[in-house]
Amino acid sequence: MSENNVPTRRNDLDNIRSITIVLVVLYHVAYIFNSSGVVSNIPVKGIRAVDVVCYFLNPWFMCLLFLVAGISARYSLRTRSMKQFAAERVRKLIVPFFGGMFLLAWLNGWVTGHYVDFFFGNKVPGFVRYLVYCLSIGPLWFLLELFVVSMVFLLIRRIDRNDRLRQLGGKAGLPVLVLLVLPVWGSSYLLNIPVVTVFRNGIYCLMFLLGYYVFSHEAVREKVGKCAVPFLVIAVVLGCADVWYFFGRNYTADACLQHPLTNLYLWMMILAILGCAQKWMDFRNSFTEYLRKRSFAIYVCHYPLLVTAAYLFTTYSKLPMAAIYLILIPAAFAASILFYEIFSRVPVIRFLLFGMKKRRPRAAAAK
Repeated sequence: MSENNVPTRRNDLDNIRSITIVLVVLYHVAYIFNSSGVVSNIPVKGIRAVDVVCYFLNPWFMCLLFLVAGISARYSLRTRSMKQFAAERVRKLIVPFFGGMFLLAWLNGWVTGHYVDFFFGNKVPGFVRYLVYCLSIGPLWFLLELFVVSMVFLLIRRIDRNDRLRQLGGKAGLPVLVLLVLPVWGSSYLLNIPVVTVFRNGIYCLMFLLGYYVFSHEAVREKVGKCAVPFLVIAVVLGCADVWYFFGRNYTADACLQHPLTNLYLWMMILAILGCAQKWMDFRNSFTEYLRKRSFAIYVCHYPLLVTAAYLFTTYSKLPMAAIYLILIPAAFAASILFYEIFSRVPVIRFLLFGMKKRRPRAAAAK
């Protein structure tokens, strides 16, 4: 397929993004009750075996979202200038980041405040409490990180005006694609912010750049697709080994995330998912389209609603933990979608939370 005939959307990328966000929700259900020493908003221990979900997903699922974002940037820039791309990133990332912080994230802080005394016994005005609670941003960090990475990418692209780096990336053969695990491993040591471990700037920036400069080439993804099954088998074996080796330890610590086994596992899993998507996920139906249109809203909304529900169930019910898990999983999805269906129709809130522009009247849109 020639560059001029490349579509502006790819169903396989949309499906990867949607499925990964579903996994994000499942991860957070397990995470908030983890027994692995990872700090969460609710210090209630759940079923220890459920922590396997966190160990299996944590090394790669956010890296995959950054890589897919890098690939998608190529399709986006086919119909937008860099200035338009930057403006769109502000609307779709920065606006929902601050909107989500002030409209929803305070729930995370409110719940945590039942277990942690933020104010050391001092009485403070309600508005100050609210502002402090809003700082508990939860998964909204991804929006801020993706915006920063996108701006770094635009700077590199401005320097490389002729897109020579992308031309070079398009020549990558299968051995090179596998050996990219070495810079991936190296990037796990770079630009990490102490204490706030979610901001792994080095590896996330590299993933975005690899997405744009290497994996945005159809030919490169086709090469990966031809080895999808072997990659998947290798990734599952490595994942089992990684879970076995680190189970019981903090899976967000540097000792885990910078380990060669973890980085080999995350890279093989990303190659496997890209390959499987290229072979079997390039389709669209009513369900995938429904999920695609709501996946961003699910990401933005699910965590505060989930944490609040988890607090209420663990505080005011005597349900066993197994039942709480089973209730929270569908409840998180249902509450997020219901929240979206209601507030996506409220002009100001739809813009602040989801970056959605004002809807045009149907008559005007039809002209």
